[in-house]
Amino acid sequence: MGRLKKWTKELIVLALILLVAFTIMDFWRKPQSLAPVLLEPQTLATGEVVSIAELSEKQPVLIYFWATWCGVCNTTSPNVSDLAKSGVPVVTVAIRSGDPQRLLTGMANKDLTFPVINDINGQLAGLVGVSATPTFMIIDKGEMVSFTAGWTSYLGLKSRLWLASF
Repeated sequence: MGRLKKWTKELIVLALILLVAFTIMDFWRKPQSLAPVLLEPQTLATGEVVSIAELSEKQPVLIYFWATWCGVCNTTSPNVSDLAKSGVPVVTVAIRSGDPQRLLTGMANKDLTFPVINDINGQLAGLVGVSATPTFMIIDKGEMVSFTAGWTSYLGLKSRLWLASF
């Protein structure tokens, strides 16, 4: 019983240290303000045009910066796809992930169904100030209300969206 208590304490301390470290990293990586270019109409890989500004007037929108070559993105992308399937407004930006047809074919092979802007050269990500993949932003009424970089869970994303709706 004593060993279990000790391990529990150590796990709690580790979790707290990680929480503080990730919070500091998010604070350090977070852009100072939302880049206006992100609110301009953007062309998706499918050719459709999307306006994050318009979408965010109705409810918070999840913006997901990811890449096909990003190992962590392979675990977070299915969660983002599930959110999009459930009706959450999602717009994603694939950074340096190849030509549009290759990107869309790869997404279809992995059953990823979310709108994607193909940022072939990483220019949009650079203008927005994204320095790591995956990066998640929540935009509400044209303002960034939440930011995190790195792995996060489905429930983590869901709770951030819920908090943004207040």
